[in-house]
Amino acid sequence: MTYLLLALAFLAAAALVAFVAHRVAARRRGERPLGWRPIVLAAVALCVLTAVFDNVMIASGLFAYSDAHISGLRLGLAPVEDFAYPLAGVILLPALWYLFGSRRAR
Repeated sequence: MTYLLLALAFLAAAALVAFVAHRVAARRRGERPLGWRPIVLAAVALCVLTAVFDNVMIASGLFAYSDAHISGLRLGLAPVEDFAYPLAGVILLPALWYLFGSRRAR
């Protein structure tokens, strides 16, 4: 299995949970669906941090990627597949927080 397929599976799972959370929010009375602006801003920040720190760690020799398992597309030294995990996290965590968070906070 390539890193790209694994990354796409994580993104698909996160998107599915976010979709369910959005639908739940739409069905609850008096609540508005989840806002996307904070999620997009967090995604941009995490992608910038991922780009910086992945490049530093790869350049310093902390780890390397087998060319047989990556797509070949890179941002600096970091393969683009590395950016899927922070994106999945920034999509998944707010959705899970909304679904399973304290009802009193709502």
